Amino acid sequence: MVVLVTGAKGQLGQSIGFIANKYPNIQFVYTDFQEMDITNIENCQAVFAKRQPHFCINTAAYTAVDKAESESDKAHLINAVGPENLAKVCKEFDTILVHISTDFIFDGTSKVPYLETDIPNPKSIYGQTKLDGELAIQKNWEKYFIVRTSWVYSQFANNFMKTMLRLASERDSLSVVNDQIGTPTYAVDLAEVLLKIIQSCHAQLVSASPINFGVYNFSNEGDCSWYDFAAAIFYQKNIEIDLKPIPTDSYPTPAKRPAYSILDKTKIKKVFGVQIKNWKESLTISLNHLN
Repeated sequence: MVVLVTGAKGQLGQSIGFIANKYPNIQFVYTDFQEMDITNIENCQAVFAKRQPHFCINTAAYTAVDKAESESDKAHLINAVGPENLAKVCKEFDTILVHISTDFIFDGTSKVPYLETDIPNPKSIYGQTKLDGELAIQKNWEKYFIVRTSWVYSQFANNFMKTMLRLASERDSLSVVNDQIGTPTYAVDLAEVLLKIIQSCHAQLVSASPINFGVYNFSNEGDCSWYDFAAAIFYQKNIEIDLKPIPTDSYPTPAKRPAYSILDKTKIKKVFGVQIKNWKESLTISLNHLN
């Protein structure tokens, strides 16, 4: 079974590589934009023709949330046109597409965890381009899994956890917002779930069983604010720092963040039998790997 991974140098791409040896039945093909530029459909067709993937995991994305406000064309190209190209090429080669989306497609006004069926209402360019990517996939190819996630971090690449540790080494005090509520997601846990979906789908293809394509939510269990997340990082690392909680309006950013973006994971648990760790447990694992 050939699984092509886009955006292989990002934290999710690296997380897939980190656990790949647990899946000896999968031949992974890792591509970054140098090998396969998802914004160039001819380039995608050439790579697919050569590699003949059964599955494509699209981890490539423009994720600079604030920068997207001033680079909307670039964000749209990578987050919307890219997935549209992949959907068209996947259809051409009968490849199943696994695509990663985000809690930023919601406006954050809910008081209960978001379901896959809730109406998106993005409040940022980043959120809008990610939603446009979802819609482009759904319009062009029916064999897809769109997995929405939130607050992704890991021992790889740049993320909130590593930023907090770096800032703590440079400063005596830090202020972090405490009125945005969501769930940190360990990229390695997300990678495991994506491969579980692929294994399950492959088994259903072999047995000619119906496959539950569609949109799914995945994050770790539990919820917290960014302040709580930072506090847990420092607590687990025994770092003493003056950590202050502040409201969002004390830390203005170009892009508006959802005030509440907890995702309901009932569907993915039921369909794929996924067991999900609490975010604090996964944070410990990630910090240990960082060491």
